[in-house]
Amino acid sequence: MQESHAWSGRFSEPVSELVKKYTASVGFDFRLAPFDIEGSLAHAAMLNRAGVLSGEDLEAIRRGMAEILDEIAGGQFPWSVDLEDVHMNIERRLTDKIGDAGKRLHTGRSRNDQVATDIRLWLRAQIDTIGALLGELQAALIELAEQNADTVMPGFTHLQVAQPVTFGHHLLAYVEMLGRDAERFADGRRRVNRLPLGAAALAGTTYPIDRHYTAQLLGFDDVCHNSLDAVSDRDFAIEFCAAASLVMTHLSRLSEELVSWMSPSVGFIDIADRFCTGSSIMPQKKNPDVPELVRGKSGRVSGHLVGLLMLMKSQPLAYNKDNQEDKEPLFDTADTLIDTLRIYADMMRGISVKPAAMRRAVLLGFATATDLADYLVKKGVPFRDSHEVVARAVRHAETEGVDLAELPLEVLQGFSPLVGADVFGVLTPEGSLAQRNHVGGTAPSQVRAQIARWKARLNLG
Repeated sequence: MQESHAWSGRFSEPVSELVKKYTASVGFDFRLAPFDIEGSLAHAAMLNRAGVLSGEDLEAIRRGMAEILDEIAGGQFPWSVDLEDVHMNIERRLTDKIGDAGKRLHTGRSRNDQVATDIRLWLRAQIDTIGALLGELQAALIELAEQNADTVMPGFTHLQVAQPVTFGHHLLAYVEMLGRDAERFADGRRRVNRLPLGAAALAGTTYPIDRHYTAQLLGFDDVCHNSLDAVSDRDFAIEFCAAASLVMTHLSRLSEELVSWMSPSVGFIDIADRFCTGSSIMPQKKNPDVPELVRGKSGRVSGHLVGLLMLMKSQPLAYNKDNQEDKEPLFDTADTLIDTLRIYADMMRGISVKPAAMRRAVLLGFATATDLADYLVKKGVPFRDSHEVVARAVRHAETEGVDLAELPLEVLQGFSPLVGADVFGVLTPEGSLAQRNHVGGTAPSQVRAQIARWKARLNLG
């Protein structure tokens, strides 16, 4: 038997099957069910407190919703496309179980403010999960950084060897990025955590509701203060997708480095076998599939952000059916980010570092040239002059096929008589690192200080 719609009394003919399938959202918004029930129970409690709903009806609603939750958890709930969405499916099932009390539940609200509340409840839970996972990934990076606080590697600009850094310092750059990401989600959570329920369809309701009481029951910090905005706003979803896109962009950058570092031509690291795959034709291959997929999925998440922006750009107030299209990109963004963070933390603990290869790479690009220039400046040479002197020394070393530190003292003195035997203390990678002993610098002591700072901040043992 065909289900009747909650609004079908207005129409003279049934909705066509094609339209029904095209407009139904239950195929994806069913995942909001626990949050829909949570919001409904708070709404019912508020109606009872306001004298709109009897105590008997409230108890019946609570009993029926408990049974529905059990059915959903057990995979026994009879979802129906004819009922359009998660809200009407649950309401119809509740009415089937408890009769007229189920019909009274929708007093003083609309599906417009109901779905906005459900999404905010769901998204708040996702943000809390993401915050914890960001911390876990930071902990994995910090652990690897601590193991490599002294490990010399080349720092790059323009993908050219620039100056020596430590591998620990390099990893801590991503810890900083993820720290900002966590701040963005925490800040965005405040704007998510405002209650739309009570706005009804768009103009509020004539019933004596207490929105602040409902907000208190649901753990919201505040209510949305304009009913039109409450039902039509999706800023919070866009902001979430923007924050998620930034996380994925950061992880895509790290992924690009992991792929490069694992290449045999670079050979800085190895990634554990469980995160890699082989080739169907080349038996020697070990492919870094996980970081490669993260690079790809970053585009997917950024695409969802653009999609939501385009969804909202031409919508007049208040609610429009367009907004049904917010859920799938939002769901997929959260799913993709959560899965990525989980696998990434595990993968970082499966990385083996090859310090000898990193140090060899430092010696290929005259990485201590700036240190020689600084050395001459400290001897009284103007920086622009010292820059020219060192450039000539580099050109000579390149011709000889040696590093600056391998040039004899008398050769270096030929470029500047101010060069003394103490110059070799700054021309080694380790000497270069030691010179940068200030907050934010790459000296091993500073790397350890930053590790201690992050451990305290993240409450790591």
